[in-house]
Amino acid sequence: MIRGILIGVLALGIAGTAFWGYQEHQEKNAVLLNAENNYQRAFHNLSYRMDILHDKIGTTLAMNSRHSLSPSLVEVWRLTSEAHGDVGQLPLTLLPFNKTEEFLANIGNFSYRTAARDLDKEPLSKKEYSTLQTLYKQSGDIQNELRNVQHMVLKNNLRWMDVELALASGKEATDNTIIDGFKTVEKTVTGYEESDHGPTFTNMKKKDENFKKIKGKTISRQEAIKIAKSYMKFDGNATVKVTENGKGSDYGFYSVSIKNKNTGQEASMDITKKAGHPIWFINNRDVKKQVLSLNEADNKAGAFLKETGFKNLEVFESTQYDNIGVFNFVTNINGIRIYPEAVKVKVALDKGDIIGLSAEEYLKSFHTRKIEKPVISLEQARSKVNPNFKVMEDRQAYIVNDLNEEVLCYEFLGTVGNDTYRIFINATNGKEEEVEKLKNAEAIYDDVL
Repeated sequence: MIRGILIGVLALGIAGTAFWGYQEHQEKNAVLLNAENNYQRAFHNLSYRMDILHDKIGTTLAMNSRHSLSPSLVEVWRLTSEAHGDVGQLPLTLLPFNKTEEFLANIGNFSYRTAARDLDKEPLSKKEYSTLQTLYKQSGDIQNELRNVQHMVLKNNLRWMDVELALASGKEATDNTIIDGFKTVEKTVTGYEESDHGPTFTNMKKKDENFKKIKGKTISRQEAIKIAKSYMKFDGNATVKVTENGKGSDYGFYSVSIKNKNTGQEASMDITKKAGHPIWFINNRDVKKQVLSLNEADNKAGAFLKETGFKNLEVFESTQYDNIGVFNFVTNINGIRIYPEAVKVKVALDKGDIIGLSAEEYLKSFHTRKIEKPVISLEQARSKVNPNFKVMEDRQAYIVNDLNEEVLCYEFLGTVGNDTYRIFINATNGKEEEVEKLKNAEAIYDDVL
């Protein structure tokens, strides 16, 4: 009797386990199928957009009217943006595909810049027309390579999940039709690097992301640890972990993590190998009751930046989150703000110590500039802003515009109604380069649980 009950219970347990395993298997398959469908959709969309992009560039070559040409170039820009999005949805993060993405970005930037100007007054030059012809041919080459990959995918019913697994496991060197096809596409685009697209196209390169402007001697791992400790101010027993940036990176840095054995407090920092500058720093600790005012914390942040070698900085924005003060600094040269050179500092309002730093933008942009003289006057620039805009402050400033160009502007801070804005007017041609709406104070809802 008891034996029969035990056998029954065991049978039920086995059946339940089998059913649970079946459900898990079905759910896993559903997730994998959804991922595969998304990959397939992104890839076939990419192939389709490259077909349309090639045709659209071709039609611009036959146009002469601004009313036709500008919308066509805007369409080229839109298609390249969408193609970028499609590439971003494919499992290619571990596969070098940056040259193809850069090529798409350059086409988009060229078309945007050309479409944005008055083509009646400044029609396409012979050099720009030649650039369009070159882009038409090169986009056709990429189109053909992608079609070859698409043909093999459809013919052999290939799966993108196999690509993801191959890349994740480091087995991309093995025979994989999709990976081999995309490597061919990348190799084809790499061959375009020596092409002369003219100055308009050259100016469209993505802004420097590799800290190439940094000067100084290369530091050792031990020097990196010493620098990190000077920021973290850990006393006593601490464990230190140092790693170097991955293979193939365009610039060198150390990642340093330190844990205080006595308190359990941890801090992390990335430091450039050249000159030992902090890229970012974060000290993970609980911030207790506020003791310092935001103004006192501002002074501590400014003093900290001077001590650590940052010069000519002024705070232009400060915010408080719980018991932490966040301060944005920019370079100020003779009253002219250099917004690309920005540093963010976090200060704990209980003890006043620095618990966070982000200097990436500053390090990428810092260099000695020849400060230009504005072509238009302050009053001429002021006349370009909305007449309903009430100006409270004005100054000169450098910003990076939509075309990734650094331009001298007049900056106007003011209000329209109850909202505050920052407006930048190009100091050379009077163009409205940027309008930024500043955040209003957040409402507090006491009754919300």
